[in-house]
Amino acid sequence: MTASSPDLPAGHRPPTAAQPPTPPAAGAMASAPATPAGAGFLPGADRTAGPAPADLALPVSGRRVLTRADGRFARVGELPADTDWVPVGTLDGAPAWTADVAEAAEAWGRWRSWRSLAAELPEPYATAAGRALAVVIWRRTHRWCGACRAELADVPGETARRCPGCDLYVPMRLSAAVLTAITRPGPTGGPDELLLVRHAYGPTELWALVAGFVEAGETLEAAVHREVGEEVGLAVDRVAYFGSQPWAMSGPGTLLAGFTATAADPSAEPIVDRRELVEARWFPLDALPAELPPAYSISRWLIDAAVTAGRR
Repeated sequence: MTASSPDLPAGHRPPTAAQPPTPPAAGAMASAPATPAGAGFLPGADRTAGPAPADLALPVSGRRVLTRADGRFARVGELPADTDWVPVGTLDGAPAWTADVAEAAEAWGRWRSWRSLAAELPEPYATAAGRALAVVIWRRTHRWCGACRAELADVPGETARRCPGCDLYVPMRLSAAVLTAITRPGPTGGPDELLLVRHAYGPTELWALVAGFVEAGETLEAAVHREVGEEVGLAVDRVAYFGSQPWAMSGPGTLLAGFTATAADPSAEPIVDRRELVEARWFPLDALPAELPPAYSISRWLIDAAVTAGRR
């Protein structure tokens, strides 16, 4: 990927794009690799200059994002001139725009789910598509003032709206969720074990990590302890931050924060209520099930990092 090719075709992934972050040492913070100024995706909301024909176009219809038939992102000049463009940010230095399209025009190209795009595109491209979805859905669902019912107006230079009647300020808010890779020592001479769970909703066939949304007034670390206790009845120690990922499949503005932890009582077994979770089991790190989260998810990065750490 280079700064001159922000419309990289789907299916072409640089060798390092699918690699999970290097697992941090216990208590250390995971950090993203350094990138040159202007590289990758940078969110933005400046619409002062307006879109140019060569700018990237990521229109949204329903919950699908447009790409060309060859998988590349379209250009603004390729789409109808009366499209109401909204800024998304920059992708490798190229301005990117989105628009809410009421009826998907098949002649424009391929309308694809974020899951499909994230499975094929390098991370910055999937993140740009996810922000396009988030911005459009937020604008679609935040048209009116919740206090006085007046129509909200855009705040210049921000992803926010303000009420002209009562001055209520309405920014696009983030919903933070935590997920935790919990390990414990295995039997004598055996590998460590990782706790995996199956949910009663969503992709129920997958073995995933304990996860949940952060409550108001709660730190991320406190949310880890609470969610683990609520979902599987366990206490954890050595909670350490791993990394984060914007996540477009849980609604607009969702940010996943990943953590590692160890079971406070290595002999304790998980208990599930069968309403939110239907099963929870310890798996040896060298014998994990095949039904794991997709490679583009931070859940999988955490699992892969636990396996790597277990080999040391």
